[in-house]
Amino acid sequence: RDTSALTQHRFTHTGQTFSCPDCGKSFSHICTLRVHCRIHTREKLFPCAECGKSFTTSTIYLQHQLIHSGEKPYSCAHCGKTFSRSSYPTQHRRTHTGEKPFACPDCGKNFSYRSRLTQHRFTHTGETFSCPDCGKSFSHICTLRVHCRIHTREKLFPCAECGKSFTTSTIYLQHQLIH
Repeated sequence: RDTSALTQHRFTHTGQTFSCPDCGKSFSHICTLRVHCRIHTREKLFPCAECGKSFTTSTIYLQHQLIHSGEKPYSCAHCGKTFSRSSYPTQHRRTHTGEKPFACPDCGKNFSYRSRLTQHRFTHTGETFSCPDCGKSFSHICTLRVHCRIHTREKLFPCAECGKSFTTSTIYLQHQLIH
């Protein structure tokens, strides 16, 4: 494994890139391109035995498993809030510090989260994302993903109190107010 990792690392110094034939996005490692291509092929090699949902990478699958176990092994040093993913306390810390390290190169607006910057950047391009089932268009891919749950009836947000599940975190959080 160490030899393989070193070999992969050496490619970053060659300047050689591997481009996705579907969208043109470039990667410095062929293995990263292969994982990326699963987005286009919708190939999901990692099924969850608990709920049947499948995932494109083992990392995403393992993160998903924490939903079922309810385990939250990572915590905020400032307030003690716990999280299921290792990156969440770092992101959450920004709610305490007000830090916004991600700047839009087009307009200079700053964001606390990279995902918010990514969403924002589409406001400059005018690019839209269409639902493959009904054709409805959205300005943000995350909005499309939430919309697609209407068609799949996928409910990712289960309530630990009563067992009811919800399609969006917003609806789930509203539901939590009744408990």
